[in-house]
Amino acid sequence: MMHPEYILNLSCIDQRGIVQRVSGFLAEHGCNIIESAQFGDAQSQLFFMRVYFAAEDASINDEVLRADFSAMAETMQMTWQLHDAQKKPRVMLMVSKIGHCLNDLLFRYKSGLLPVDIPAIVSNHTDFYQLAASYNIPFHHLPLAPGASEEAKRAQEERVLEIARSAEIDLVVLARYMQILSPQMCQALQGRAINIHHSFLPSFKGAKPYYQAHERGVKLIGATAHFVTGDLDEGPIIEQDVERVDHAMNPATLTAIGRDVECVVLARAVKYFVEHRILLNGHKTVVFK
Repeated sequence: MMHPEYILNLSCIDQRGIVQRVSGFLAEHGCNIIESAQFGDAQSQLFFMRVYFAAEDASINDEVLRADFSAMAETMQMTWQLHDAQKKPRVMLMVSKIGHCLNDLLFRYKSGLLPVDIPAIVSNHTDFYQLAASYNIPFHHLPLAPGASEEAKRAQEERVLEIARSAEIDLVVLARYMQILSPQMCQALQGRAINIHHSFLPSFKGAKPYYQAHERGVKLIGATAHFVTGDLDEGPIIEQDVERVDHAMNPATLTAIGRDVECVVLARAVKYFVEHRILLNGHKTVVFK
């Protein structure tokens, strides 16, 4: 018999007895803990916890479980979320004209490596509509002319948000979507939008960053996945990785290596999100791997 499974994320002021209170609550409600991780941050004085458990008592339904935990959590001033572990989060991918991250995420989704549903791909260009069609995913072309006015940009962003609302999107992934989101858009997607960029920022901005890096003779290239905020490319970091390069490599080789790293880093960040492994800690994240 399959029992309902849940993932509980919580944070609160660090204090004695949190693990005992949570594990005791779950035991009293007929739940079996499958996996548990916790972290106390001495700097912020916050405690973070992720618990994956099965609800084995059929007499305690979802509504009762949430109501009872809410009452306990209030006494400890907890911020918490309880997720159905069997429900696949719904992800919307956004892309412009560089498709390596999009292609990688779609392959991982189709092959079952990424436990998500992808009901929409949004782009300001038409380059990848055939790729979307090959995966039978609706492709939304929302063009934005170079130098478009703020009014035009906001109208385009409203269409993006409407697609997200109608498709009941849990996460928006900027898979090399090369448009700066407005502060209003960032606010609307707070905590549920992930971006990827090369780790040269802010050293190498603008076009062809890997060519700029080659000119400077860099020895490490890498990528950073982070939550989207109004501070460009400075949101809470979720995942990073690097690869060593050397003087014998040309700009094209650096670009190829860099794009491979971007794919891996973004895929990891998305997987951490959809498995509910990320908790915000101010301007940082706690990621239970």
